[in-house]
Amino acid sequence: MRTRTLGQGIEVSAVGLGTLSMSGGYGVEDPKTCDATVRRALDLGVTLIDTADFYAGGEGEQRLGRALGNRRDEAVICVKTGIRPNPEGGMMLDGTPEYLRSTCDASLRRLGTDRIDLYCLGWVDPKVPVEESVGVLAELVKAGKVRGLMLSEVSSATLRRAQAVHPVSAVATEHSLWQRHVEGEILKALRELEVPLVAYSPLGRGFLTGTVRSLDEVDEGDWRHNFPRFAPGNIERNLVLLKRFRAVAERLDVSLSRLAIGWVLAQGEDVVALAGTKFPEHLEENASAAALELGPEELAELGECFPEREVAGARYAPQVEELLDT
Repeated sequence: MRTRTLGQGIEVSAVGLGTLSMSGGYGVEDPKTCDATVRRALDLGVTLIDTADFYAGGEGEQRLGRALGNRRDEAVICVKTGIRPNPEGGMMLDGTPEYLRSTCDASLRRLGTDRIDLYCLGWVDPKVPVEESVGVLAELVKAGKVRGLMLSEVSSATLRRAQAVHPVSAVATEHSLWQRHVEGEILKALRELEVPLVAYSPLGRGFLTGTVRSLDEVDEGDWRHNFPRFAPGNIERNLVLLKRFRAVAERLDVSLSRLAIGWVLAQGEDVVALAGTKFPEHLEENASAAALELGPEELAELGECFPEREVAGARYAPQVEELLDT
């Protein structure tokens, strides 16, 4: 497994493992299979493992801690925070210093560890200056509870404000063949500040694997029911674009998953692909993308498979889009 170095010298695998699907985000999961997936990741050298304190109400962290067991030191654990249940229903952003201090200690307990390698502010709370939120995270680094800080889904302006308070080890943002908003001002700022990118959902929440043709094929509780690109009317139009991608994959004799992740990694040595799965066999396929070599012509052809103007549907539902830091 190839590695990439994040800020503050934190070395991670080029392909990371996301665990949302192990916490009910993509339908029903089998705990034994999920545990086997985590252990297989370590066997393959997949060291970056991502979770969140709000996955399954904290149960996601407990599951990860149990799965790692005595192999915890082989992993680089990333924990997202700053999102919690809303007393009025649903979820809400909370970047207040009080909440971030308390939730860090709770995550350490659930994970059964003495430090979090990467502590990530999931989304920026618009009611709290980012300097305040990052200031608290910086205190946690000084206290030895956290090794490095991450931000997720931040604009270039917010990144610069945060970096002025404490060095940011990486920024996590959705990035894939069908979602390329990062390629403008955000990526420019990242490279100017020498902050690596952790590209999550490199498989387009499973769409780029070619396995989802309708929401009828996913469980009722699957989060993809909330994403406009999978909605009836949109998914059919996106499947037309997928045919172009599939044709390239067939010509190169490579799986869709491997090709999609390989394209993300080919965007630079400062890019890490964070691909989620709950199955060992899918993990192996994803991890193999780190060895895929793509030439300039192939990359250019792949880059034209999903023109932004032709992708049907927004990234998120309107009420969620309003919270994006732009």
